[in-house]
Amino acid sequence: MVKFRDYYEILGVQRNASEQEIKTAYRRLARQFHPDANKGKKSAEEKFKEIGEAYEVLKDPEKRKRYDVLGANYKSGAEFQPPPDFSGGGFNFDFGNLGGSGMGNPGMGGAGNFSDFFEMLFGQSLGAAQGPGTFNPGAFNQTGGRQRPMPPQEADIELTIEEMAKGSTRTLQISSPNGASKTVEVKIPAGAHPGSKIRVSGSAGRSAVNTGDIYLIVKAKPHTYFTLDGSNLLCEANISPAQAVIGTEITVNTLEGQKTVKVPAGSQTGRLLRLRGKGLPGLKGAAAGDQLIRIKITIPSKPTPEEIKLYEQLAKLESSLK
Repeated sequence: MVKFRDYYEILGVQRNASEQEIKTAYRRLARQFHPDANKGKKSAEEKFKEIGEAYEVLKDPEKRKRYDVLGANYKSGAEFQPPPDFSGGGFNFDFGNLGGSGMGNPGMGGAGNFSDFFEMLFGQSLGAAQGPGTFNPGAFNQTGGRQRPMPPQEADIELTIEEMAKGSTRTLQISSPNGASKTVEVKIPAGAHPGSKIRVSGSAGRSAVNTGDIYLIVKAKPHTYFTLDGSNLLCEANISPAQAVIGTEITVNTLEGQKTVKVPAGSQTGRLLRLRGKGLPGLKGAAAGDQLIRIKITIPSKPTPEEIKLYEQLAKLESSLK
């Protein structure tokens, strides 16, 4: 048995506290109990470690979610025994340009500073290597038997619309719990969509509680021209009032290059023109999406004298027709 630690109580925040509230509380307490400001005070040093451990869990959405599964029924300092099916994790992934973050806090001082409670939940301290004769507490249940393997690990990967449509290759740096790291080349298949999962098989290394696989969850990077709507691509095209009245042809960008599109006479702002099959490839054999072009009528902010004269003539004509 180990003592349950109420990380919310340690930081002095509510269980529904926002990320910013948690960060603010941590910074305030870390300054108050920092060893440099409390020379020779063992109690301040221990409090500083508690604060860092609490922040390590609550700042990370995945660790916080895993911790919150325990609920609010445990009291700080009470004896703690995780549910039989509860498994922690402990893998520390560094995805380079994916923005993945390792475990660890400023001033934490290395892998040995986390509590037994933390190790029971997350398998190990700070992703430290486990030497011969040691084991991962999270790999065993309370009767000494092996737990069932954890699900594969997940991380986000941001792709441009072009990468989702045509596919690409990414080079990632991945760190495993024993401290080893390796570079893997991941092929992004054409037709990925936001929310799609790309499997990187066995990249994280296998352990008693982990399959070694990583799933990259696709996120869409903001685009300067296109907006995603499922498999459809949405863009805007500006035309003048005269072009809206008499009709015109415009040039738009597509994933396959520029294309000329006819705008019918009498088009209003908000009208959608459709280029069939010019969106993202469809999922699971479905038809490809379309490219939708939203018409926007723009009025010149600084018309020339000649334009003003013509608009005045048009206004007089419209008045005479009423």
